[in-house]
Amino acid sequence: MSLRSDFIWMDGALVPFDEANIHVLSHTLHYGLGVFEGIRAYAQTGGGGGGVFKLDSHLRRLYDSAKMCQIKIPFPIEQLHAACLETLRANKLDEGYIRPIVFFGMGAMGLGARGNPVHVAIATWRWGAYLGDDGAKNGIRAGTSSFTRHAVNSNLQRAKVIGHYVNSILARYEAADNGYDEAIMLDHNGYVAEGTGENLFAVRGRTIKTPTVTNILGGITRKTVIQILQHEGYEVIETQFGRDALYVADEVFMTGTAAEITPVREVDRRTVGEGVPGPITQLVQRIYLSGVRGEVDWMRPFITPV
Repeated sequence: MSLRSDFIWMDGALVPFDEANIHVLSHTLHYGLGVFEGIRAYAQTGGGGGGVFKLDSHLRRLYDSAKMCQIKIPFPIEQLHAACLETLRANKLDEGYIRPIVFFGMGAMGLGARGNPVHVAIATWRWGAYLGDDGAKNGIRAGTSSFTRHAVNSNLQRAKVIGHYVNSILARYEAADNGYDEAIMLDHNGYVAEGTGENLFAVRGRTIKTPTVTNILGGITRKTVIQILQHEGYEVIETQFGRDALYVADEVFMTGTAAEITPVREVDRRTVGEGVPGPITQLVQRIYLSGVRGEVDWMRPFITPV
């Protein structure tokens, strides 16, 4: 995967890729206060060009995250909506990943600094299966992390904040060092929270559970999966549960804009179900990957043409 493209949108204009630079004394680089989003565009079936899935929902969350962090984005949401599409077109992408990021530039230094300029950039690139093609097809191995997810009152759980992801990076490093593809993180009470960048679902029989949004980031793909399951006649229970529920689950899968729908075949060296993606996981994966490409009628309103 290469991150290179022709252009990046910065502060109101497209600039050549190699000119999209920031100063080494940018405040966010030192302290991590900034917000971002991850959005995907998909080539539409039947030669319909590209389409961005749930663009408005992602941008709404970006602005909500900024508001929670007391960051005033210097562009109206409509302008960033148009800029995401403009950047895809400039880079000739009908399918790819979109990364809007909002950060503080150079000015005052220190934790109490205010008044630094707020910058906005939008980059796009091609990105395949986040946890690998084999993982998407056959499932991944996950291990419970020794790193606890942020407590509810220690950070802003609903905000997608740049600095929050240090917690995720450390957990992901640990998982890889222990031979796993991904980490499962528990909250400060010991309940299952999420992966390092994905939400999580557990299936036993027809009972489908997912952690409540009180101790996780309320994922947009997570919400889409709940809509898919409800549309297919399943009830999803949003509740707290321990990691032992994963050990005896028939199916476990992760969801996220980058991860899409990724089956989990093993948790803490315990085989999940039969060790292969289960029927409900496969159903959700099939509908989701069809829907984002314009093949599911009720999901088409979620797609913004490029």
